[in-house]
Amino acid sequence: MENTQELQQRIKELEDKLLQLRLSRRVLLHLLERMEQKKTAFLEKLERENRRLHRANQHYAQSLLQKNRQILELKYKLEQRYNSESTER
Repeated sequence: MENTQELQQRIKELEDKLLQLRLSRRVLLHLLERMEQKKTAFLEKLERENRRLHRANQHYAQSLLQKNRQILELKYKLEQRYNSESTER
């Protein structure tokens, strides 16, 4: 009889542990899901920032090209002016 009570107590303890494990599993799965959502949101943010930086880089490169063209044009005009002044002398 005492053995039966011990076994029933052991069964109760194991059932309690099982409930705790199930709860822990649910909590862990919930945490994993939240981490995955945060990771996805972070990756999307990084991708948006990457696209923004890419566009800014393209704009900057175009601006540099334009400034380089202006420099070359001014250099050419100065050379033309210098050459015309030197031939007039």
